Amino acid sequence: MEPAIISLGRMPPSLSLEDQARADLYALIATLLLRPPDAALLSALAAADSLHSTQPGHPLDQAWEQLILAAALMDGTVIQDEFDALFISVGTPPVNPYGSHYLTGFMMEKPLAALRDDLRMLGLARTVGVGEPEDHLGALCEAMRILIDGTQGAARQPAEVQKAFFIKHIAPWYSRCVDDIRNADGANFYRHVATFTQAFFEVEFEAFEMEDSIDNVYEPQ
Repeated sequence: MEPAIISLGRMPPSLSLEDQARADLYALIATLLLRPPDAALLSALAAADSLHSTQPGHPLDQAWEQLILAAALMDGTVIQDEFDALFISVGTPPVNPYGSHYLTGFMMEKPLAALRDDLRMLGLARTVGVGEPEDHLGALCEAMRILIDGTQGAARQPAEVQKAFFIKHIAPWYSRCVDDIRNADGANFYRHVATFTQAFFEVEFEAFEMEDSIDNVYEPQ
C-alpha cells in the first residue's frame, strides 16, 4: 500500500465530491505519517483553500487552518528532522504508530494478522519493497483511501465495508496514537498533523454512526 500524494483534481467516474474529498484527506494523512512532506506537498498545503466542510468553527476546519499555516511557516528541513526524531530515532522512537503496539503492547501481534486477512479479502496487500507493517496508521489511511476511490486496481467498496474496516482496525486505538504524537517532545508541525487527524477521524466516525441511524429509521412490518 504505497502512500499517495494529495490529489489535485482527480475525479474517478461516479465518485461523489464528498467521497473524493474524503479519499484525498486520507491520502494526505497517509503521506504525512509515512514520510516527511517534500517541498511540493508543503507548498500545496500552504496554498490550500479552507475546507468549509462543516459548521463554522468546527474543530476540523480549525485544525485544517492550523495545519496549512504550519506548512506555510515552517522550513521543510526542520520538519524532516522532526519526523525523524519522532518516528525513526535510534532505539525506540517516541511514537510507534502501529495498531499492534497500541492494542497489545507489542509489535507484529494478532491484530496485524487479522488486518492482513481482511486486506487479503479486499484484494489489498503491502507493496513489494515497503518496509512498514500494514498496521501503521499511515498505511491504514492509505487502505481507507483505496476502499473509497478504488484506485491502484482495487475495487471501490461501499460505505458499510469502509465503516467495518475503520471501526475494526482504526477506531480502537487511533486516539491514543494521535495524542502521543501531539504530546511528544519536539512535536511542532506534527502536533498539527495529529490534531487534524483526530478531528477528521471524529467526523468520519460520526458520519458512519449517522448512516446507521438513517438505516434504522424504518423497521420491517
